[in-house]
This record gives sequence, structure tokens and C-alpha cells, in this order.
Amino acid sequence: MMTKKEYRIAQILSLLETSKSLWISKIQEWLTKQWIVVNNRSVQRDLGILIERNLIKKEGSNKDITYSISNNYEIIKDVDGDSYFAKDYTLREIKETFDFGIFKLLWNIDLFTEEEKRHLKTLQAKFLDNISKYNSQTLLNKEYERIMIELSWKSSSIEWNTYSILSTESLIKDHIFDDTKTKEEAQMILNHKDCFNEMILNKEHFLKIKISDIEYLHSILIKHLWVEKNIRKIWVGVSWTKYVPLDNEHQIREALEKMVELINKKDFFFEKALLAILLIAYIQPFEDGNKRTSRMLSNAILLANNSIPLSYRAVSVEDYKKAIVLFYETNNISLFKEIFIKQVENAVSVFFVWASQQIINK
Repeated sequence: MMTKKEYRIAQILSLLETSKSLWISKIQEWLTKQWIVVNNRSVQRDLGILIERNLIKKEGSNKDITYSISNNYEIIKDVDGDSYFAKDYTLREIKETFDFGIFKLLWNIDLFTEEEKRHLKTLQAKFLDNISKYNSQTLLNKEYERIMIELSWKSSSIEWNTYSILSTESLIKDHIFDDTKTKEEAQMILNHKDCFNEMILNKEHFLKIKISDIEYLHSILIKHLWVEKNIRKIWVGVSWTKYVPLDNEHQIREALEKMVELINKKDFFFEKALLAILLIAYIQPFEDGNKRTSRMLSNAILLANNSIPLSYRAVSVEDYKKAIVLFYETNNISLFKEIFIKQVENAVSVFFVWASQQIINK
């Protein structure tokens, strides 16, 4: 739940977003009109917090000091997805090429609000409490297998795979192939299984990520799918958007290096996982399998930090793709961040709860 101070800060951001620049007296006057009673010193503290978070700029001196929104705010501000995608992608005004400036912007801001951080930390504590009640490795393995099956199915279906969740379970657990599907579809799912198992066995590799770790995950995901390993040397296009990724191998490596540096610099592991899933998709370092790699790298980071992996079962493919495309086109994270938080909520409510329920029912 948002505190009074957080609500006040949100209102100040909303005001500055629609104004070029304002004096503190005008900000306080506007807050009063919104029935938000606050003194000048509190407003100054609020503005100081927003400056520290690099969400607003302070310009001028003495009585001429004004405050305005910063470029960083564009990354995290709420976007109405329905309105944004109501316009055909050929008509949207977007960033059509990769922007190296994204790393500096992401470096200087927290992607989650204080309220969101508290919520995620509460969910993490709930997960740790739930999993602590499992005194059987067999039961633990079964829960991880459930997640692995859901993730293998959903991650594949986000691409072009037509296996159902039930046929995916039969393929993974009993090696039963669906004769109505292609061999490539089955291979894609089995590759996800192998990748997940590798992430479980080598959690410590992803506490501090390296480009070689990302390439390794990708190599597992594209095994026997006639896709080249390692950083691509060819141009790739992206569906649903005019955005065009980098086409130079050296620039792609540079972007990956900056991404790795950024992720390793962040302290909050949920932020690391969110950055991984967005930036791998944005950079498109491989000739195919980029979004699959982004989902698995993000989950590898969660597993490395003793958190719960996300299957993304509870989100529609269309909503997932729209959230990614919004980041391609505007570098705004709001739609995908909402998906991410909801998937953490979903995972904690669905997985590793059996033991807790048994204790309650005794």
C-alpha cells in the first residue's frame, strides 16, 4: 500500500510531467488544490528524493530554482498500452534504432518504486517460508519440475510452438512426441528442459553474469534447431515494429558488455532479472532464440538468488509481446514491469505451497 509520502511524490511527478518547469511555490499550490496538505519543507524533501532518484531536474538558483521532469522518467512512467497500440505500428513515432544511451539512463534510476520493492520483498519472504517447509528433496524436485514444464511450454508458445501444456508434460516426463507437431517444436521444448536443469545445477554461475554464460544458455536453447551459436554476424528483423536492432557484431558485443556491467552493478536481484529479460530482447545478440534466452537468463538470476523462477503462464502471448515492443520503441518498462510483478505474485501463490497447506490442514 502506498504511503502518504509516496502518494504525494507520485502526484508531484504527475504534475511535472504535464508542465515544462515549476517553482516550488507552484508545486505546493497545486498540491493544496488536490487537498494534499503539506508544508514547504516536506515538498522540498519530496523534490530532493525525486532528484536523488534522477526522475526530475533542478535548475536555476535561489528564488529562480525550478523543477522539471527528466529523461529518466520516460523509462518508468505509466503508459496506457491500449491507447499506444491502437495506432498501427507503421504510424507510431518511435526510436527506430538501438539507443546506447539506454544504459546510462538505466544505470541512474531504480526500476521499482519503494512500494513495489516492499511488495517484491514480501513475496520473496513468503516463497522462502513456503519452501522451508519442504523436508523432502523428492517433493522439491517435483515442484521445480512443474515450473520447468510450464516454462518450457509457455516460453515455446510465445515463439511459434503449438504444443499444448498437456502434450508438453507428456513429452518432458514420458518422452511421448505429438505426431501432429514438427520435430522442431518438440526439440524446442526439450531444449528448454535441458536449459532449466543446467540453471538449477549451476546456480552460482549467475550471481555475477558473464557474456559466456549467456552464450552457453543460448547454445542449449538452439541445440539441433539449425541456428548459429554465439553473437550474430547477420541482420535480423523484428515483427510488430519498425525497430531495427544493431547489425554490427562489434557493436552487439559492446552492447552486451554494457548490459552485463549494468546488471552486475544493480543490488536488487529482481531488478537484475527484469533488466536481463528486457535487454537481451532489445539487443537481439543472436540470429534466433533471443527472447527464449532472455527468459532463461532472467530465471537463472532468480534461481541464483534463491528466488522463485517465473513460467509466464498467467500472461497472454499478445500482452507479453506488446510489453516487449513498447520497450523496443520507447525504452519504457511500465507494461513489462507490471507483467513481471504479477508473474512473481502468481508463482508464489501456485508453487511450493503444498507443504504449507498440509500443515494448515493438520
